Amino acid sequence: MDYSFPRYLIAKQSVDDRALNRVVLDALKNNLPSHPLEIIEVGGGIGTMIARLLRWGVLAKARYTLVDEMAENIQFGMAWLPGWAQNFGLRAQTIGENQLRLFDDSRDIQIHFRRADVFEFIESAPEKADLLIAHAFLDLLPMPGSLPKLFSLIKTGGLGWLTINFDGVTTLEPATDPVLDAKIEALYHASMDSRPTGGDSQAGRHLFGHIAQASGRILSAGASDWVVYPTEGQYPAEEGYFLHFILHFFEESLKNHPGLDAHAFENWLALRRAQVLRGELIYIAHQMDFLVKK
Repeated sequence: MDYSFPRYLIAKQSVDDRALNRVVLDALKNNLPSHPLEIIEVGGGIGTMIARLLRWGVLAKARYTLVDEMAENIQFGMAWLPGWAQNFGLRAQTIGENQLRLFDDSRDIQIHFRRADVFEFIESAPEKADLLIAHAFLDLLPMPGSLPKLFSLIKTGGLGWLTINFDGVTTLEPATDPVLDAKIEALYHASMDSRPTGGDSQAGRHLFGHIAQASGRILSAGASDWVVYPTEGQYPAEEGYFLHFILHFFEESLKNHPGLDAHAFENWLALRRAQVLRGELIYIAHQMDFLVKK
């Protein structure tokens, strides 16, 4: 199978749409200022959050800086987002290198894709944001030290919408070998805690304390679990590909792990992949969303 990260981000849209906590989302809508917004999204991928916020009527007028270090994501986003916008009824213009404008009579979003490491971007001292978005990203960073740096991007009184933060529970059903299933899941979580670049398999619960230490005030918080399941042997949208990519994450994280029998792991992956192809696998990941005021 061809494992394309931009395609994974496309496939993940419908999963994220269901998962995002609506109480936290409503708090975001109720606390956004009425003037045109300055928005920064870190780890923003191909721009699916921009599309979502337009679909959900959250954005009207904004300057939106999307920061991602993968050139492939930015290249894909610059090609994909205008096509999506036009299908949605918006006009799209390229207004500079890696810059787009999506607009109609009532909406005007100017987007700048910035290819950069997030901490190098912070050091460049960009204009501070009314809203910082970190979506499925904070659990990849070293904590708690990263959070004050990220909050430096927000204006005093501004908001941080911190979504899909993994929180230590992965469930794959039906079981294959319950003992092996539990071992693989535990080792997978442990691999998140031992990444050289940082990460935390219980980031969601730990963010309550980290946010307070970083002088943030939590306005709203709630669960944002991924729940992927088939109906009559079929997954919605491209969620079958999403599941294959999740299993690919398991494979990349645990291949050649000294605590895991290689042959048993290969068989486990083959069984799980067959479950996806037959439309049988159910996947649940527990996560947390936060709306924070600086």
